[in-house]
Amino acid sequence: MTRIAARNYSFRQAEMLRQQGVHPVLARLYAARGLADARELSSELASLITPSGLLHIDAAAGYLADAIAGGKKMVVVADYDCDGATACAVALRGLRALGARIDYIVPNRFEYGYGLTPEIVELAIRETSPDVIITVDNGIASIEGVEEAKRRGIDVVVTDHHLPGDRLPDARVIVNPNQPSCGFPSKNLAGVGVMFYVLLALRAEMRRRGLFDAQTQPKLDSLLDLVALGTVADVVKLDANNRILVAQGLKRMRAGRMQPGIAALFRAAGREARRATPFDLGFALGPRLNAAGRLADMSLGIECLTTDDEGRAWAIAQQLDTINRERRDIEAGMQDTALSLLDAFEPANSTTISVFDESWHQGVIGIVASRLKDKFYRPTITFAPGGDGLIKGSGRSIAGFHLRDALDLVSKQAPSLIQKFGGHAMAAGLTIPAEAFGAFSEAFETVGREWLTEHQLERIVETDGPLEEAYFTPQFIELIDSQVWGQGFAPPVFCDEFRVISQRILKEKHLKLTLEKDGRRFDAIWFGRTDDLPERALVAYRLDANEFNGVTRVQLLVEHAQPA
Repeated sequence: MTRIAARNYSFRQAEMLRQQGVHPVLARLYAARGLADARELSSELASLITPSGLLHIDAAAGYLADAIAGGKKMVVVADYDCDGATACAVALRGLRALGARIDYIVPNRFEYGYGLTPEIVELAIRETSPDVIITVDNGIASIEGVEEAKRRGIDVVVTDHHLPGDRLPDARVIVNPNQPSCGFPSKNLAGVGVMFYVLLALRAEMRRRGLFDAQTQPKLDSLLDLVALGTVADVVKLDANNRILVAQGLKRMRAGRMQPGIAALFRAAGREARRATPFDLGFALGPRLNAAGRLADMSLGIECLTTDDEGRAWAIAQQLDTINRERRDIEAGMQDTALSLLDAFEPANSTTISVFDESWHQGVIGIVASRLKDKFYRPTITFAPGGDGLIKGSGRSIAGFHLRDALDLVSKQAPSLIQKFGGHAMAAGLTIPAEAFGAFSEAFETVGREWLTEHQLERIVETDGPLEEAYFTPQFIELIDSQVWGQGFAPPVFCDEFRVISQRILKEKHLKLTLEKDGRRFDAIWFGRTDDLPERALVAYRLDANEFNGVTRVQLLVEHAQPA
């Protein structure tokens, strides 16, 4: 069941924002998202929370400054998603600019699994014989890998943002806003944000040591396009601090000041960098980078972000685009299989979904889980063969159901079921023996029944209520598009009652509508919907400026509709 509900907001807060010079509609939108002070809207770098609040960051800066001074050989061990790739590129570009001897390896996820494992330490020694390993976007759970590195005389610096388990690895230093007793006000930094912060602290330490001054120091703001991309693509909450990082990155992209690889990805995706939005980063650039890690090897994505050769960047971006198309085809096939496996699935009788097929590709199960979760609005885990009698699962969750904690509970109640797991509230991964699939599904469903109420299993489309007629303009859409919206700071969705004047099916899968309100008619489209609407409907919609033959018209993108 899906229903439309209006967000609550404090009229007084909205009024205060308006008095501070915020546009009246934006004031209402911001108040509904918990914003109380226009200063939280600042997108200037000076408003960033200072690095000193991150636990152990000074120790990391001191250690890395010593390592650079001593000419030590460093290697970055990256994760294989977009956050991992951008964090790796930020580490490489930033540390090289600060004088480090540095290389990277990105393990093939299908051979080595996730995080810094003893096998990856072995691989790093074979390929680069490092003195120091720096993990980006992983490492907080790598107890054995860090042990192995220490045994081999290698120091490990962990930079990560994932939730820690009961034990921390015995690394030389750990920087992670989510580690115990870290008082950093923003727990929502992505892996790339954590690495960027480490660079800021390191540069300040090197300034203190007299290696350069404010005039001669390397410019780290040139990395903000990478920081913005990783932050949006990793779907972390866009709190005030993350919004600054993203806004600054978008500003650089729109001004044409970005890494050759990012410019090439915009071009390969058919998007215009001069109009870059968070949507482009999350749905055009991110998936193209992620496709490499899903189907092939993320080193292709990292090379795209680290090369300074425009021709090479363009060649790789086209390759990534091809891999992404292949990923879409595989995904479509898997989704069809999943829906036929769930043909008899009765949402009313289940609080969770677990589904497995022998033919599935483990690089794509996360996306399929996400799609099924959207369709059925249930915490969903999809499994694919993982070799050696094991299957690997990737899960996506709904509000109010902490997925990592749920897996933790299953592993405590039935210790033999899960071999390993990790993740956070909304997404997690795990490995189980193939024969344990049935038992796991039951155990997971038991947690779902304990934790989830009927009310939580109802999808609610949150809206910002009606929009005054004066704001159905391309100018207002431009104003909205220039703000940073995303996870935890949802893009505006308005809601009004309309008369449905006409409706037809477009390309066999979309509903094209003409809607009327107060005598004004609007073009509207509901993607992925083919059922007709009644004559009067309550419609939740986003505003879109549709450009055709040089004329810009307002179009409504329907999120949901119900009889009025």
